This record gives sequence, C-alpha cells and structure tokens, in this order.
Amino acid sequence: MGSDGDIQTARFGLLDRDEVEGVLSGSFYTPARPVPAARNAREAAKPTHYKVICISMYTDDLKKLDEMVDELKARGLTKASRSALIRHALEGVDIEKVPRGI
Repeated sequence: MGSDGDIQTARFGLLDRDEVEGVLSGSFYTPARPVPAARNAREAAKPTHYKVICISMYTDDLKKLDEMVDELKARGLTKASRSALIRHALEGVDIEKVPRGI
C-alpha cells in the first residue's frame, strides 16, 4: 500500500490545473447568452385574452362533444370546435340549478 502522500500526489497528477481552470472559467463563469430577439418577440406576442389549459373528460362525454362539433360543421358552422361549444354551453349555465353532486 502507498502512503497518504503518494495517493495525494497521484490525485493531483490526474488533473492539469490550467486545463481545469480553463474549463471552469469558460463554462461556469461566463455570462449567460442573450435570448435571441426573435424568441423575445414570439414570447411577447402571445395573446393574453385566453390561456391554453388541460382538462380531463370521460371518453363518452368527449365522444358526444365531438359528435356535436361534427353536426355543427355539417350545418355550415365551419368554425365550430370543442372549445367554442364548451364556451357556448358555459353561457347557458345557471349555477342556481346545478345539482349538488356534480
């Protein structure tokens, strides 16, 4: 077995000090790259009047919703969509008549 001094010397021999400092100064201590202007413009141009959300629905309810959208499109309402139909349904909800167990 080698002495502690031999092990310490071997450890320091593995890493070149200049190389380590070069990597650290080039990778860890450089300022962050600026965000490209196109990306900033894209983020700033996002609409604020709506949000994209994710909700869960039972497959039977989703099937019924899709059938209703298809029927509306067949009637000539080409802009009919799931979200448009849900928004329309929200307008007709009377919260005083909503059953307790929903």
